[in-house]
Amino acid sequence: MPITDQLSAQLDKLTTFEPGPYPVVSLYLNLQPDERGRDRFDAFVRNNLSNLVGTYPAGGPERDSLDNDGQKIRDYLGSVDPSANGLALFACSAAGLFEAVTLAAPVQEHRAFVSSQPHLYPLARLLDEYPRYAVLVADTHTARLFVVAANNIEKTDAIEGVKTKRHKVGGWSQARYQRHVDNFRSQHAREAVEVLTRTVRNEQIQFVVLGGDEVIVPLLKDELPKDIAERIVDVVRLDIRAPAHQILESSLEAMRQHDAVTDRERVDAMLDQYRAGGLATVGVDNVKQALEMGQVEELVIAAVPEVIQASGADQPQAAAAERTAEERVADELIVQARQNSASIRFIEDPALLQPFGGVGAFLRFTL
Repeated sequence: MPITDQLSAQLDKLTTFEPGPYPVVSLYLNLQPDERGRDRFDAFVRNNLSNLVGTYPAGGPERDSLDNDGQKIRDYLGSVDPSANGLALFACSAAGLFEAVTLAAPVQEHRAFVSSQPHLYPLARLLDEYPRYAVLVADTHTARLFVVAANNIEKTDAIEGVKTKRHKVGGWSQARYQRHVDNFRSQHAREAVEVLTRTVRNEQIQFVVLGGDEVIVPLLKDELPKDIAERIVDVVRLDIRAPAHQILESSLEAMRQHDAVTDRERVDAMLDQYRAGGLATVGVDNVKQALEMGQVEELVIAAVPEVIQASGADQPQAAAAERTAEERVADELIVQARQNSASIRFIEDPALLQPFGGVGAFLRFTL
């Protein structure tokens, strides 16, 4: 399964596609099996591809390109990685485009589009929704480190300490033994944090989730360097024997709760800058202009495209297979941001950005 950097590279490659006279198929599929263990996308692909192809007259170059796309897509789906939970696929045979992005993260629903360029907003949102982070789960003698990327456990590490048990003995012997146990536990916490710190720094991981009980967590916190402590998103209660899928689910929930809090903080900071005439702007037109000037450091965009304000020229209702006017605007902003090496932050609560057309930006400089 591709890691975050590979997915990001695929997204960047797709942003370089130049719209032309031939239609582009953008296909998003939820590959998770149903309750019977069966794939649920075959009927959708079969029916929707036929319907989309049928909107173009037979014998024309556009129809020929779409016919080829349909065959390539069906061939590819026959060999798709069975462990994938989602798929984003973009095809235009006449332009030599066929890019399949397999995902450990689930796609919310099946959707298919035909337009002049790839529909990249949902893919960019998935990369933001499932970031790369580290999870350290520990007890007093064992620790497990996970690096999670795009809803997939990318790598693991294990740290074993000295197993200790409390013995009921009396007097000075008890005190000496307890100091002995505490020293072993502190040393174990130190070693676990050293592995975490080395991984986070070497791989430039921004977020960390800690898991453990009331004994080990304080020991881990005592050993954290300042720069690593600042990256702690949450501390969750996790048993060292918890299966990998439970660790993934619990840590992802912690990341989402953190994201909800920091989304509001980020929007507030952007608005403060904008109101003070500083390094921020809001609104589709202002952000477009800033992107064209290379000013944008971070694009801040609603995770619900319906709140993104389309300009007057984009208002006509799109055909059923086409992107909405709002989705077209979102795609344009995503492409420009990636081409300008601007980061992209999706805001999950649409109410935070709705009064400003669903879009804002932090700027590198003002004019």
